[in-house]
Amino acid sequence: MPGSHNDINVLERSLIFLELSEERDPPVNYTVNGHDYTMGYYLADGIYPKWRTFVKTIPLPRGNKNKKFAKAQESARKDVERAFVVLQQRFAIIQGPSQMFKVSKLTIMKACAILHNMIIEDECDDGDNLNFEYDQLDDLLELSRDHTVEFTDFIERHLHIRDSLAHHQLQEYLIEHQWLIFSTISEDMLYFVTMFWLLVSN
Repeated sequence: MPGSHNDINVLERSLIFLELSEERDPPVNYTVNGHDYTMGYYLADGIYPKWRTFVKTIPLPRGNKNKKFAKAQESARKDVERAFVVLQQRFAIIQGPSQMFKVSKLTIMKACAILHNMIIEDECDDGDNLNFEYDQLDDLLELSRDHTVEFTDFIERHLHIRDSLAHHQLQEYLIEHQWLIFSTISEDMLYFVTMFWLLVSN
């Protein structure tokens, strides 16, 4: 698009967060560290604001918990970026900006993602039956032509999304959750190494 556009002003024009503020986002339910959440989150780097919907990495992490979390967050974020690069290389239509597209072109972009998944399924050599439910993607690109919610509800929802306290709480819960998983795996590995050493030594 013409003009100067970075992550922040593109974020301000994002239809994804407009749908969040109008409560038209797809339903999400998950539990982290014993706390229930009904709003999804996106992995983001340091430039993004501290919103409830962003989980950012920790710059210069201190302590094993924070280092483990930062490594996992950055790794998962890079996986998503690499996957999108693959889609851009395979389908030229995805290389351009989508904000000015009509619904028909957005449908084509969705079809590209589905075709990519079908190609990956076809190229899999392990014989696993991957079960992708493509019909669920229909809800993600529907454009609403209904009237917006009341202005006060809209503002309240915006403040809810931009809650920096909730951002920090979710990050802390995810750090604890990630560390609990890592600790459990480490204990299992220690057990197997010990058993292996006992078997070898006998």
